[in-house]
Amino acid sequence: MKRFSIIISLFFLTLFIAESFGQSKSVPEDFCIKNNEFELFKRINEFRIENGKSTIENSISLSYVARLHVNDLLNNHPDTSICNLSSWSDKGIWNACCYNTYVNDPDCMWEKPKEITNFTYRGYELALFFEENFNVDSIIQIIQSTKQARDMVLTNGNYQKKKWICGGVGINDHYVSIWFAQRKDKAGSPELCLEEKPLNEEKLTTETSFYLIVASFESIKDAREALMRLKKNGYKEAGILRSDSNVRLYINKFDGLKEAMFFKQNLPYTYNDAWIFKQ
Repeated sequence: MKRFSIIISLFFLTLFIAESFGQSKSVPEDFCIKNNEFELFKRINEFRIENGKSTIENSISLSYVARLHVNDLLNNHPDTSICNLSSWSDKGIWNACCYNTYVNDPDCMWEKPKEITNFTYRGYELALFFEENFNVDSIIQIIQSTKQARDMVLTNGNYQKKKWICGGVGINDHYVSIWFAQRKDKAGSPELCLEEKPLNEEKLTTETSFYLIVASFESIKDAREALMRLKKNGYKEAGILRSDSNVRLYINKFDGLKEAMFFKQNLPYTYNDAWIFKQ
């Protein structure tokens, strides 16, 4: 009887430990993504479509890892002269990681989704730092103009053997974390925070237009001056698009994506950084 009791006790102890570890790796029930994170993920998918790639699913696990990482970078600064932006401090539920291209230990970054959540596959991160104010437009422009970032998002170059299935983003005052993975997240997609619900969400589901954006501004005055210059250069259909806190200047507006892409391809080199915004 005594031996039986010991076995039963060990069984429940094992069960308790397993449940405790399972809970510690679960994404909190109240986790949600902010409006700018939602917008960035949408824009990444649009950028992939423009370049002949398929869309990826928004992963709640990778979004949670991204949020934790940008907060760790902001609060604990594991990114030093030696350790780059994909590094992690020793002040969390994860293992510390000094990520450096010259040190052959990429697993310390790749394994973070497995360490932190129940997502059992590797993740690959693109991390960015901004000294001053920035928005989703700024992030997309960096991705488009930086070969390494562009190749990663579009699985070209060193990433051509990868096939992204899901991803997640995290944004705070200075840091951006974008994660990709090659397997589906069984935990599903994150909810949009209620207070962050897009003001134009109803319009997005009923009417769709494609705007060819050539610039974004912090002030409406600067945008209007740039619009006047565009119209003087012959772009009579140009206009200003205001969405949430963004003030964007578009050179033309289209009903279909193919029309917008064709127009973009025939623009002068001056507008080489133009991108398509779907609304």
